[in-house]
Amino acid sequence: MSGVSSRSTAAPRSAGSVLCRLAVSDAELEAHYRLRLTVFVEEQSLFAESDVDGHDAQPRTLHALGFIGGEPCGAVRVYPLEPGAIEWKGDRLAVLADYRAHHLGAELVRFAVTTARLLGGQRMIAHVQLPNVAFFERLGWQVQAPPAPFHGVVHQLMSIALTASASP
Repeated sequence: MSGVSSRSTAAPRSAGSVLCRLAVSDAELEAHYRLRLTVFVEEQSLFAESDVDGHDAQPRTLHALGFIGGEPCGAVRVYPLEPGAIEWKGDRLAVLADYRAHHLGAELVRFAVTTARLLGGQRMIAHVQLPNVAFFERLGWQVQAPPAPFHGVVHQLMSIALTASASP
């Protein structure tokens, strides 16, 4: 998915040695998928062989990477729920275990929110694993429904308004 960055006006988000931006080459897209494989298949066993699904093939799906010291250590994807929709979804937030204390997850969430807002989104939803609900609440997200199974694990449906004043 070369040239992905041309679909977003979101500037790369940097916090110290942490940098978040859209994947801009086939090699970066492969790194994005590799990170997700490591976290969701190998570490968490949420998927048997791969977490790649039909959303990944959609041209409106954006794949972001988080870098620490120039190395890709985290990923997130974001997409509108319908073509031209004002509601977006952020999912597949994955940060390698050794880098979770570097605030990369928070920077990736902020990058996803900013990107969706700049592309016309007004609301973003996410299915969040229960141990991560407080993390998302600290970033301004709100619980939307009772916890429910999602990919075989109980998740919490959460959302955030994508207005400039509500951005984390």
